[in-house]
Amino acid sequence: MKLLEQTIAAIEPVRQEPAEEVSARLNSVMEGDADTLGRLRSLLLRYIAITGRRHPAPPEKCTIICCGDHGVAAEGVSAYPPETTVQMTRNYLISRGAAANALSNYCGSELMVVDMGVAADTSDVPDLIRRRIAAGTKNIARGPAMTREQARQAVETGIELAAQAIEKGFDCILPGEMGIANTSSSACIAAVFCGLSPEEVTGRGTNISDERLKKKIGIVRQALTVNQPDPHDGLDVLAKVGGFELGAITGLILGAAARRCTVILDGANTGSAALIAQALSPYSTGYLIASHQGTEKSHRYTLRKLGLQPLMNLDLRLGEACGSSLLAPMLEAMLTAWDVLDRLPRDPVEAPFHQEYMSQTPAKITNKTFDFYLHTMQDLDHPAMERCQHRIDNLSKPIYSLGYLEQIAVELAGIIGDEQPEYGMDRALLCFTGRHASPLSAQIAAAFAAHADAEVTMAHLREGLPPSAAFDFGREQAEYLSLTCPLLGLALTEPDPDLPFGTSAKQLRRALLNPDGTLRYPADTFLRHAPEVWQPAISAAIGAIIAAAHNSSFILLDDEATEIIARYTEQLCPDVRPYLLHIQPALLQTKASLPGGIIACLGFGLVDASLHMLNDMRTFAEARVAVAGDGPGAGRQLS
Repeated sequence: MKLLEQTIAAIEPVRQEPAEEVSARLNSVMEGDADTLGRLRSLLLRYIAITGRRHPAPPEKCTIICCGDHGVAAEGVSAYPPETTVQMTRNYLISRGAAANALSNYCGSELMVVDMGVAADTSDVPDLIRRRIAAGTKNIARGPAMTREQARQAVETGIELAAQAIEKGFDCILPGEMGIANTSSSACIAAVFCGLSPEEVTGRGTNISDERLKKKIGIVRQALTVNQPDPHDGLDVLAKVGGFELGAITGLILGAAARRCTVILDGANTGSAALIAQALSPYSTGYLIASHQGTEKSHRYTLRKLGLQPLMNLDLRLGEACGSSLLAPMLEAMLTAWDVLDRLPRDPVEAPFHQEYMSQTPAKITNKTFDFYLHTMQDLDHPAMERCQHRIDNLSKPIYSLGYLEQIAVELAGIIGDEQPEYGMDRALLCFTGRHASPLSAQIAAAFAAHADAEVTMAHLREGLPPSAAFDFGREQAEYLSLTCPLLGLALTEPDPDLPFGTSAKQLRRALLNPDGTLRYPADTFLRHAPEVWQPAISAAIGAIIAAAHNSSFILLDDEATEIIARYTEQLCPDVRPYLLHIQPALLQTKASLPGGIIACLGFGLVDASLHMLNDMRTFAEARVAVAGDGPGAGRQLS
């Protein structure tokens, strides 16, 4: 029996029993509120099912970038020339300045780079794993990409690479790829397995122009017509319209599944490889975790066919394991939280929070106080933002391909007045709560904050005082924290520790939003329409937002209740808008409704990843990589 058949025979369904036990325990310890963790709960249970362990260790991660050229590049379907493949291969291991480098640094993953079929001499590249099958595939617009034996060789190479990584102690593979024109191949693969038209699956890839996109759609149609790949035969699809690097990723998935290890998928290209793996072994999908919803048109259909739900929507359009590198720390944070939850109530962790209590006799707030904050906001440093954007545009990647990570970096540059802010900034979580916070909420917040390396201040509100007093309390707390912390998470807990988690969000949504989600009332009158029990928290949060923005802190918002308050605050004081990072549902789609800071803490990770991008990547000129010749990058990117 050959390696591929041996591997497929070894793949078994994931074991659901450990996940079912953990699910029951979560429901018990959270007293029926476990669903408020949303897709974070599903992420945890999926990982436990894969590992088969009640308390798996944090994943030992290995990023494997598979590189290979595509003959279809000759059709002009990319914004970048074919030689970019070898240039980026050198960038990974010589300049070490690609997105894969930056984000593997961020998530603490080992980086391996494999030559599966680069159409150039790579003998000068140190530490490159050389498994080249041929000098690139053939042009799929004219005939098959490779022979069936080459397709088998590509998959079996991936199986071997997975085995080698696992033997070294890695149990979580983050596959990525580099190959100019490979989104044409992945579009073909998605069309075949999902039964879709070229128009439905063909996207802009390296951010090509409208004219080139029309041409690309035509090439995908031509490739499908010429080759007629069989959707019931994974090797046939790979051989006819795939790529050597996509075959290797297929093998990584199968090899990991055979050894009960995890694969975190990135974007459309790794998704297309997963479709081939699914065709070869339907059980292999049980070992996959989706990271993000990419912008490539085929990706949403691919994830649907695989039965996977992404947790992020960051407008990413780059396939160097970027999304999976962002998701892995979120999985680790959830594992930390689960370890804490399973110890309750017998062995709670110490929550080293700063406890602050609202005075019974607050200072008087006058209109002058409001006017001071509302009318003396510092201007953003627009020259710093422009220089930061210029650097990002010229980092060795397709323009705008890192989506919201790019926007976060530029916004932060303007806030702190530094065109290249460094990662590792001090951060704090400010959480407004009642006189007595929920012990369970505090334990969960402690776990996520510890993972995010954020200090937590629990700010206790008092009942029976005017909203102005709560505003002043919130202003005072944020004023102090923002003097030393350029990153400030803002969260609330339920005002009564006995209320079910998510009650605040539900009631504020019902009271303050229209059915379509828009704000129901003018900013200067909305507070009187809010339920009385939540008015102190609303007032305190407004005070905190205005004071922190005034002191040039980047404010990371938490659950839906915090989001609603922030949206009204933006209407009340538009100058705070650039200082607010709306995380869910704008960036994360965890559907978590648990208050107390978990979303804000995950947001700290996105900021860190953004700054790794800004600091660890190299420009086209530094890495000696060709710039875009088409699309919005043409003329903006400098060699």
